[in-house]
Amino acid sequence: MYQHVERHRVGLYEKALPNTLSWEEKLAKTRALGFDFLEISIDESEERRQRLDWDDETIYALRHQCELYGIPLQSMCLSAHRKYPFGSADAQIRQQAVMHMEKAITLAYKLGVRTIQLAGYDVYYEPANEATHQRFIEGMKQAAKLAEKAGVMLAVEIMDTDYLNSLSKFEVLNREVNSPYFTAYPDIGNISGWNYDVCTELALSKPHITQIHLKDTYRVKEGYEGQFRDLVIGEGDVDFDAIFKTLKATECVVPLVIEMWAQDEAWEDDIRTAQLRLNVASEAAGMPPLFPVW
Repeated sequence: MYQHVERHRVGLYEKALPNTLSWEEKLAKTRALGFDFLEISIDESEERRQRLDWDDETIYALRHQCELYGIPLQSMCLSAHRKYPFGSADAQIRQQAVMHMEKAITLAYKLGVRTIQLAGYDVYYEPANEATHQRFIEGMKQAAKLAEKAGVMLAVEIMDTDYLNSLSKFEVLNREVNSPYFTAYPDIGNISGWNYDVCTELALSKPHITQIHLKDTYRVKEGYEGQFRDLVIGEGDVDFDAIFKTLKATECVVPLVIEMWAQDEAWEDDIRTAQLRLNVASEAAGMPPLFPVW
């Protein structure tokens, strides 16, 4: 059956584009580069968290621009919970976590975002323990109920810290949360970086995967903490050939998102380089190319 499915839909992480671009310019560039959608970022910065308070005029104007360019905001990377985590010992911070979740789901519903990626941190800037873990689980249960009401999918990211750095750990968490609206958003770079067998992990959680981040990393080694960001795809240790063979073998056709960061003037060349390398890996697996050949 798989061979009759067309190529994966592929999105671009918003931070792969310079933040100096307007929304219209971001959408136009995303389309020109051959992507199918853009993933909006709501991170812990004041600038991006303010997006949660956009009025309807702003929201629907942006949605109209997306329609004009044929580039939806299909997913949202909600990393604001790194600063306001559900597992915090501070009750006020936990209240902020819930507020951010409620606002993000409302914004997603109005923008047409299908999937909200959640940060898989119980806490980030404070000590972790069994209590932070249990509060995180309770927070995920509450978030899942909010998502169920809105019909917006939550997908927890497999992270760059050891708290939730494998799909195996997600499966344990998933049994606790127990909601059809709580799924996995694996970052294959993070899984590889922590020395897990990415292909086995993907096969394990295939029924619970909503979307996948394509990112390259250097693995953690003795005396080396690894590198979990700022690499162009193809520069690190991730075996993309094996990844695409696994996607084909498991008939996993969920959307993919290139996660990179615009660090300098070479950002567009970096994206095109990544696209060419992913095309090679996809075609080596006997799958259609992900991007047009320029």
